[in-house]
Amino acid sequence: MHNQDQLRIEAKERIPSPKAKELFFDIRRTYEIAKNDLLTASGLTVSTLTRVLDELTSIGIITESGLGASTGGRRPILYQVTAAYGYAFGLDISRVASRLILLDLAGNPVDRIEYSMSVESTPEVFIDWVVTQVEVWTLKHQLKFEQIIGMGIGAVGPLNRVTGIIEEPEWFAAPGWRHVDIVRQLEENLRIPVLLDNGANTAIIAESWANRAKDFRHMLYVHGGTGLRLAMMSDHKLIHGAVDMEGSFGQMIIQADGIPYRTTQGNYGCLDSYASVYAIEREVNARLRTGRSSCLEGMLQRDEPASFAHIMQALKLLDPMVTEVVTQAATYFGIGLANLLNILNPEKVVLGGPLMTDSNLFFYTATQTAIRKTYQYPKYQVIFSKGNYGEEAIAIGAALLMLDQLTV
Repeated sequence: MHNQDQLRIEAKERIPSPKAKELFFDIRRTYEIAKNDLLTASGLTVSTLTRVLDELTSIGIITESGLGASTGGRRPILYQVTAAYGYAFGLDISRVASRLILLDLAGNPVDRIEYSMSVESTPEVFIDWVVTQVEVWTLKHQLKFEQIIGMGIGAVGPLNRVTGIIEEPEWFAAPGWRHVDIVRQLEENLRIPVLLDNGANTAIIAESWANRAKDFRHMLYVHGGTGLRLAMMSDHKLIHGAVDMEGSFGQMIIQADGIPYRTTQGNYGCLDSYASVYAIEREVNARLRTGRSSCLEGMLQRDEPASFAHIMQALKLLDPMVTEVVTQAATYFGIGLANLLNILNPEKVVLGGPLMTDSNLFFYTATQTAIRKTYQYPKYQVIFSKGNYGEEAIAIGAALLMLDQLTV
């Protein structure tokens, strides 16, 4: 049997029986839960429930955490996940900054680190950094090999999550990020199971986890950065297309004879060309070249192009030209978002990435535009959020992707 397959089977076989997996799933989604509530939720008989709980307790994956409040009879036993039973690494591979995070089994962050992606950050250099950091944390937190459940990766697409290959992503500063068999290389170096999915998908896993008590069944996640990245969840399940669809939202055509895409691969007049970090930088610099006045002139060296960081600084200073460009980009983004809402009707939309985290103007302009153009408004209401995990969502969701294997 292939070593990679063997590693993944071991991750899934930690909880041996289907009933125990179902019960652990229910326990894991709460801080602690009473035996009576598990009896109601599971539909098991008292004797079967007791047997399965004993099975999970003997493995060490759950523990009795005390007694709940009495409702007239004996106080019920409370159960919770044993946080220190296991740990998972979550790796975010993005174009500007990547992250590695360590979660315990209860989903609590134990350690985190950010890595700036430069022209030197080739896959070889990056993988060496990841392997070294895992080894450092393993010693620092005194993790035993059997406690490490594995590593999940949320990466820029397009990618093939089945073969574990990052295929042909664009706009990495360093060369070499094409056809990278990232899963095989990390499994061979770390000797732990590794799973790959696109970063938007792992981010929506994280945000769904953060909202698990509210039980949103249908969610969207859009990451606004260098490009636009999309993930969908329906009935609590990720939606995977026939091919990796992370970049699909950015390719939505909003003006058929509009701006050509920045490479030959994309559509004319697509949303990415109007409402991404790249689009804002392009438009601001075009206006500066035509002589539009802006406080940016005092920030830049001669012939230096304005970066997104410069533009956000000017936005905070209420620069009229920059405010106009960002508002226009956010309006286009809101139109694209309304198209998604009209087709998919999610209950909640989480908007992440630097466009949202760095600019309240962009977030509120985009969401208000989307609401005004949503069919069946105000009958259909959607909740917009910047999310709970911010820029860590991709890495946290990647670790949760691996922890979720326990109940597969």
